Formats: sequence, structure tokens, C-alpha cells
Amino acid sequence: MSDSVSVAIHGVSKVFGHDRNAVTALDDVSLDIREGEFFTLLGPSGCGKTTLLRLIAGFEHPTRGHIDLHGEEISHLPPYRRPVNTVFQSYALFPHMTVAENIGFGLEMQGKSKEETTSTVGEMLRLVQMEDLADRRTDQISGGQQQRVALARALAPRPRVLLLDEPLSALDYKLRKGMQIELKRLQNETGITFIFVTHDQEEALTMSDRLAVMSQGKVLQVGAPREIYAHPAVRFVADFIGDTNFLDAELLEIERDRTELKLPSGKPVSARGAARSVDGKVHIAVRPEQTTLTRDADAAHLEGHIDNVVYSGTDTHYHITLPGGESFVVRTQNRGDSGDEWQAGQTAGIVIEPGAVQILAD
Repeated sequence: MSDSVSVAIHGVSKVFGHDRNAVTALDDVSLDIREGEFFTLLGPSGCGKTTLLRLIAGFEHPTRGHIDLHGEEISHLPPYRRPVNTVFQSYALFPHMTVAENIGFGLEMQGKSKEETTSTVGEMLRLVQMEDLADRRTDQISGGQQQRVALARALAPRPRVLLLDEPLSALDYKLRKGMQIELKRLQNETGITFIFVTHDQEEALTMSDRLAVMSQGKVLQVGAPREIYAHPAVRFVADFIGDTNFLDAELLEIERDRTELKLPSGKPVSARGAARSVDGKVHIAVRPEQTTLTRDADAAHLEGHIDNVVYSGTDTHYHITLPGGESFVVRTQNRGDSGDEWQAGQTAGIVIEPGAVQILAD
């Protein structure tokens, strides 16, 4: 992956309708997507991620702002003049054509020679590992195979950017997991910039070099998966990405790279980074897997009543109510077959691991 910018989005807004019927789908979005990067736009339905993808593709035009591709503004260009290709949720394959004919269709429309088309189709078939199905009609292959054909067709013209609008959503869970690995492999092998849209946070964390979390037409945070998960900037990001416990805390001391807090239990705890607060109160997030249960009251940061114990194979989730009524979840990894140490109805202490407390901006 290069440090050079592939797609630059400058202050882009998109408004549909007029006056009282106006709906703002994107609100002053700015992003730099790097060359050769697997970049994901992540957010719930209606957050604006697909609208942004359509603006890059040229199917919509920005109300304000502009989009550059490798330093050249493309906002005014029609889709067919942009060196980008799109893979949609519905693969839009031609059922009466073979796999090879589907892959070569776009090349033929571009006026490529028969020799070049045949060579490129063969290369794409090898890339998506479908040489044995080249002569099979696309209505005679599985959903996962159709998805590979759609990818091969989109990659055949060698676009500089490939846009993917939730292309895995129609697949079953196991096939979807396999295709996540395949997509990342294809991106690594081709070196093409992939811009991927999804509402599935696990999918985004698994595949992305970086991702942008969106809500209500705005980009809330951009970063690598580990950074977004471990250090969410705002409550929405912390809540949308994985499971999170939220608590209010009181500021005790602020240093340059560390903040001392007092939890609702009265116990002190440290958080990385400096916090700002007008009234001395802050909101914090703690991931369930960064906590453990204890019977040692002195070691515990919090204490509560275990309401429910949920066994999920690899992990056990303990749903706990704190004295102030707040809900808190502790997740422990299951090792061996020692049985449940803790049961519903018990009182348990909660230990928060060092570095687990994240101070939120809102």
C-alpha cells in the first residue's frame, strides 16, 4: 500500500429534494483514500455510505464539494469516463452467457481485440480460480461462484479503483467468511484500490486496511481496525463496533498522557491520554473482554449482581447489574471443561484490565 492518495473527497455534501422535502444524505465529508488500500465505509442503513460510493462511481453528483482521482477532479465526468468499476449487491450477470462471456463483455464493449479479450479473460479466470467453469452459464453456478464472476468482470478492464457495494450480503454465513478472505487476496494480488461498503462491523474489521465509521451523513472516525476498536473517539463508534460497557466517571487528575478517574464505585482507575471536561464528569467505554470477575473486593474496580450467564462456545458472557442500576457485561474465554465458576444470583467483583478504559468525546 502506497502513501499516495488514490481518491480524495473534499467537503462533499449531497442533498436530495428541495426546500421542505430536502434530505441531506452526506454532510461535508472529507476523506483521503490511499493507493492500493482496502478501505471500508462502515455504518448503519441510511448513514450515507452507499451514496458516497455512488458519487465516486459517477451515478450521483455532489451538491457541494468535489472528488479527485489521483489528483484529477472527476466530479463532472460521467461513469463511463471514470477509471473505476463497481460490484453491486445484485451481481447483474447475464444468465444466458457463460462465465467467460460475462467476464469479457465489458472488454468487448470497450472495443478490445479478440486476442486481448481472450487473454484477459483467462487471466481473470485464474485469479478467481474458476478456469474449470469458464463454459458454464452463470445461472448454473452457485451464489459464491456468481460473486467471483462479478468480481472478475469488474477487474477485467483493470480499473484504478474498485467499488464494492455490500457484495457479500446475499451469501450465507460460512460462504461469506470464505469470500472475505478471497476478496482480501484479490486486492493484495491486483494492488487495486478497493472501496468497500458494509454495515457488518466484523466484516469491516476483518478485511480493511483502514475504515471510516459513518452516521447520519457524517464521518465520525477514520483509522485502522485495531485503532477504531481499541480507541473509539465517540459513543456511537464504541457502540457500533463490537460490545461495549458505558459508564460515567469523575476526573481526579489530568496528566499529559494519562488521566486518573474515579468510577461510580469510588475506586480509582487510569485511562490513556488527557481528558477534557467542563463539569468534572466524563463518559468512558470498557470492552467486555478486557474485564474479569473476582471474589477479592480489594482488587475489584466495580461490584455487581450477576443476572444472567450466557455460554457461547468459545466465550461466556456475564450480564451484571451495578448498584446504580447500570448494566455491565464481562466476557471470559472458555478454557478446558472446568464448568461455570460463576452462577446467576451471585455477587461478583469486576476487575478492569490496565489500558482498557477509553474516554469518549461525547
